[in-house]
Amino acid sequence: MATMNMLQAINNALDIAMAEDEKVICFGEDVGIFGGVFRATSHLQEKYGKARCFNTPLVEQGIIGFANGLAAQGSVPVAEIQFADYIFPAFDQIVNETAKFRYRSGDLFNVGGLTIRTPYGGGIAGGLYHSQSPEAYFTHTPGLKVVVPRNPYQAKGLLLAAIRDPDPVLFLEPKRLYRAAVGEVPEEDYQLPIGEAEITKEGTDITVVGWGAQMEVIGKAVELAEEQGIACEVIDLRSLLPWDADTVAESVLKTGRLVVSHEAPLTGGFAGEIAATIQERCFLYLESPIARVTGLDTPFPLVLEKEYLPDHLKIFEAIRESVNF
Repeated sequence: MATMNMLQAINNALDIAMAEDEKVICFGEDVGIFGGVFRATSHLQEKYGKARCFNTPLVEQGIIGFANGLAAQGSVPVAEIQFADYIFPAFDQIVNETAKFRYRSGDLFNVGGLTIRTPYGGGIAGGLYHSQSPEAYFTHTPGLKVVVPRNPYQAKGLLLAAIRDPDPVLFLEPKRLYRAAVGEVPEEDYQLPIGEAEITKEGTDITVVGWGAQMEVIGKAVELAEEQGIACEVIDLRSLLPWDADTVAESVLKTGRLVVSHEAPLTGGFAGEIAATIQERCFLYLESPIARVTGLDTPFPLVLEKEYLPDHLKIFEAIRESVNF
């Protein structure tokens, strides 16, 4: 296996998909010869030509509208929104067109071949317009799939699965991991299942759930907990829509406790959906209230980014309080 960072793994997945199927087309702001603002699409235009990897105008609604049209006619578009913070001008196209194409036509036509890639989350001192985590807006939208990788291996396997999935997929890439996350990645083609969580660590005292860049932070918190004799079971959801409620519920039935962590603000965050579902399914088995460790209900700050983010110490405190409830 090769050693890759997350950007290299994403680029490798796009390369494999484009080589396999000439209907796969990559486009977005600066994705051509420049290779994207983070270089995720480096050398793809050079290799596959300007007809299959090209720049678009700086119009997010236009990018996704164009992608919907291509997908409806049989192409397999992989559209990049340069930052997830910029996705909101395209919100109407995604939730009212992409997600409903198949439904409104009685399956006469669909845009299932569409994948939307976008970097999201904090950790790069990007301030309020380059650090948001908008996943919860889209998990409220039937007809979409929402996927978040945590490392290079996951990024390649999940992106290839997303491109080939029969439904439109929003693929959120944790930008602070682009170069920080490095690991072994098979050079050959492989896919990971969408909709299945992964238990990354087994334990008996408490379940800790997250996705994306929070998995690294959760790992540090769990190390602190284990020093105090607390055995944590750690689950990476990987997919938020659909999300693997069965795996989380089975874990909580065993441990009796649950902590969920994400970067997005607390109110309306996806942790609330997880908490509601698990209390419905595991209420009589819970030993303490379900805890949420999240970003704050404020715009994402620049100077106080570290204070805003749910770090390992905040998660560790939530684990300890839950166990000692």
